Amino acid sequence: MSAPGENGSMIAAIDIGGTKIAGGLVAPDGTLHHRTERPTRRRATDPGEVFATVTEVVADLAADPRWARVDRVGVGSAGPVDIARGTVSPVNIGAWRAFPVVAEVRALPQVAGAPVALGGDAVAMTAAEHWRGAARGFANALCLVVSTGVGAGLVLDGRVYPGPTGNAGHLGHITVDLEGEPCPCGSRGCLERVASGTAIAAWALDQGWRAPAGAPSGATAAAVADSARAGDPIALAAFDRAARALAAGIAATATLVELDVAVLGGGVLRAGELLLAPLRRHLRSYATLPFTRHLAVRAAELGTDAGLIGAAALALD
Repeated sequence: MSAPGENGSMIAAIDIGGTKIAGGLVAPDGTLHHRTERPTRRRATDPGEVFATVTEVVADLAADPRWARVDRVGVGSAGPVDIARGTVSPVNIGAWRAFPVVAEVRALPQVAGAPVALGGDAVAMTAAEHWRGAARGFANALCLVVSTGVGAGLVLDGRVYPGPTGNAGHLGHITVDLEGEPCPCGSRGCLERVASGTAIAAWALDQGWRAPAGAPSGATAAAVADSARAGDPIALAAFDRAARALAAGIAATATLVELDVAVLGGGVLRAGELLLAPLRRHLRSYATLPFTRHLAVRAAELGTDAGLIGAAALALD
């Protein structure tokens, strides 16, 4: 590895999720090079077996000649994370509980003790979108990942704000429905229980919607979106309900910390204006104070590259 700060240096980025573990080499301007990935061994019971996939990804990256210019490593991971301790406990990787991922990555021979930065996946997405994407140029932003769950991160005064443990801005677990159903986190009525892809599909099914025969994705948010595009009233209501909950959460956050923009990404955003149009409409009802009315809503721009670019951004910060 090169000396820190050397001209032409590169950042090694690792993105750890329940489905895949990806890696890439990222230039200081945010350009992603040499992406690689492996499926996550999520059913493994041995923590070392899961980490073996990280080892393989790093070995792939180190085989690239540009690895000689790497001077730091950024890791974005499904959470919860604890950046103070350098540990991760991903909900969807059962073998990792308080797993010391920073120490393990730093100990790899290819890394050779170089600095390793850690962040949650939503915070990494936030860093990426602020650096190279839809939040670029905004001093205060909320970036959300709406997928199987709902994650989020904050940019305040021009910098990503992870909080002491790396979980600041965790919008998915604020309460938006006082009488709502219990959440696995221990609370009830959480935004994630209303607005996630899982919640959209579950609510639609409960209201009598059924996936069209032969739908390739089955009873999922994507299938609900297909039905909504065809004019199905239950499917349209499911997206309106999710959009309203998101608008309430975004408006509450804007009232608390004064935001300029909310950026939304994740798999559910493939629905596009089915979600964004009612979200903007409901936001006008919730963001009513003068200092919140200017709040813009944008779709994320970086797609599946956001995790790696964001991990690199955290390493540079």
